[in-house]
Parts: sequence; C-alpha cells; structure tokens
Amino acid sequence: MTEDQLQPEPNRRKTTGNAEATRSDAERLRRLAEDTRDVRDRHREALETIRQEQEQLRQTAEAGRIAAEDARAAADAARHAAIEAVQATAEMLAATLQQMKVVEDMRRTLRDIQAVKKLDSN
Repeated sequence: MTEDQLQPEPNRRKTTGNAEATRSDAERLRRLAEDTRDVRDRHREALETIRQEQEQLRQTAEAGRIAAEDARAAADAARHAAIEAVQATAEMLAATLQQMKVVEDMRRTLRDIQAVKKLDSN
C-alpha cells in the first residue's frame, strides 16, 4: 500500500488538491517562462534591427563623406582651372594690347611719312 492509500479520505483530497495546485503553479510558471523567452527574443530581434539600421546609417554617412570629399576635390580642380583661364586671358589681353601699341606706332610712323612726302611734293 502507498502512503496516499493509508491516509484517511479527507487528507487524501487535501493531497490531491495540493498536487493539482502544484501542477497548476508549475504550468503557470512554465507559461510565464515561455512568455519571458518570447519577450527576450523580440527584444533581441529589435536590437538586431537597430544594429542593422545603425550600420546602414554609418555606411550612408561614409558614402556622404566620400561624395563630399569628391565634390570638394572637383570644386578645387574647377577653381584652379578658372584661375588658369583668367591668367591665360590676362596674358592674351596683354599681348593684344602690346600688338595694338605696335600697330598704333606703325600708323603714326606712316602718317609721319605721308606728311613728309606731302611736304616734299609741295
């Protein structure tokens, strides 16, 4: 005979009730643990999503930094090209001015020659 069988009827019900309550508590704790694991897993997934988004933002920022650096280098090259173009234009204008002075001197000389010829012919 088992101990339960030796107990009087009221104690047997009490033990059965305790076992049922214990099983109920164990089931409740099991569900609570399962729910806790589910919450933990959802938090883990959310943290992973945040980590991936941060990595994406970092990559985007890096791409932006590289693009800005490329734009700065292109702007610098364009500035140097513009400076060189202005210098070339200034040199060309100076040469043109010098040529115009030579032409003006030649005209004066020709006028002087024409004036001398007119005087000689009179």
